[in-house]
Amino acid sequence: MKIAIVGTGYVGLVTGTCFAEIGVNVVCVDTNKEKIEALKKGIIPIYENGLEEMVIRNAKAGRLQFTTSLEECLNEVEVVFSAVGTPPDEDGSADLSYVLQVARTIGRNLQKYVLVVTKSTVPVGTANKVRAVIREELDHRGVDISFDVASNPEFLKEGNAINDFMSPDRVVVGVDSERAKKIMTKLYKPFLLNNFRVIFMDIPSAEMTKYAANSMLATRISFMNDIANLCELVGADVNMVRSGIGSDTRIGRKFLYPGVGYGGSCFPKDVKALIKTAEMNGYEMRVLRAVEEVNEYQKGVLFDKLQTLFKGDLQGKTIALWGLSFKPETDDMREAPSLVLMDKLLKAGCTVRVYDPVAMDECRRRIGDAVFYAKDLYDATLDADALLLLTEWKEFRLPSWAVIKKSMRNPLVLDGRNIYDSAEMEEQGFVYHCIGK
Repeated sequence: MKIAIVGTGYVGLVTGTCFAEIGVNVVCVDTNKEKIEALKKGIIPIYENGLEEMVIRNAKAGRLQFTTSLEECLNEVEVVFSAVGTPPDEDGSADLSYVLQVARTIGRNLQKYVLVVTKSTVPVGTANKVRAVIREELDHRGVDISFDVASNPEFLKEGNAINDFMSPDRVVVGVDSERAKKIMTKLYKPFLLNNFRVIFMDIPSAEMTKYAANSMLATRISFMNDIANLCELVGADVNMVRSGIGSDTRIGRKFLYPGVGYGGSCFPKDVKALIKTAEMNGYEMRVLRAVEEVNEYQKGVLFDKLQTLFKGDLQGKTIALWGLSFKPETDDMREAPSLVLMDKLLKAGCTVRVYDPVAMDECRRRIGDAVFYAKDLYDATLDADALLLLTEWKEFRLPSWAVIKKSMRNPLVLDGRNIYDSAEMEEQGFVYHCIGK
């Protein structure tokens, strides 16, 4: 079986590589010539544990190829996955220009049946637009070639994407023809031999499922951050509250961790897009508006704590930041709380020293030399007036606090992810603050 993946961003590259891993012949397509040439050399544009080795292995075996031309491979493949970007427009709606351009290219060059699968996160109704564009181009050419459109939203967690794809807890597929259903069944069956967890549904429901899932997870995060902020005011401990409510099987323990807000490429964009979709259909997503509002507030919580502790005077203070990516095991800084915090600290007149295991280059690309890039976590704390933890990388869990205390000017730690024990930190001689306690 041979397929094409259009778009070699996070979703497209992981999807194409994992399909190649189980024996599918995959052609990854991208209009960025530099990216394609780099991929041919085994240089990947993102950080994802295990991905580089898998790309190199499958490219060497001939199962994974890279090209800038969809036209050249279109009529050799049975399925085309569209995994191009859908960035938010200024009004929060998803920009479908790249998705529709892929559809236009298909319509202009199609010679035989193909199944066109939307992998990008797109609003309800996008499949109909893709179908209409392809049909329009076919009509313009005066040809009648059959094709199908399907929706197959991704549910990959950055940092664990390969495992999520190779051993999915479910695969959501929206189809409206038996032919498309058979092709998608054939494609996913090798991943799910023991327990076929493909959920087939109509296309609009599949498109909505992705937005609903991410919005639910974002809601749980913002809810817990709201509870954490109230816990601080009333003298409760959010960690105990989280344990208490998480033991209820109707609620569960996942995504109940308070912190400094969610970021990344999915949650912020998808929440905004769902709000906009509702607005375009005459409905207001009141819960999601509150989720978004709480999240924006939460990104500034550590800065507010810092200002209180220094009585509003941060001018000239040296602040150390551990963690820049929006979550561990990725270099992704899109919508990361660290960006908001660094901006606030710099505007307040602070010197900012930062360290992240993999996101340093990405930070430098985004903000240049506005901050000091430390060589390791200990270097970041040199002469610091405060240390702020933003991303719970494993190497931050058990540092040598004795060394850190000697290197800091002021032994103050603000834990934005609640990974340290307050009693232990105080025994080590630190003034310790976390979220929701």
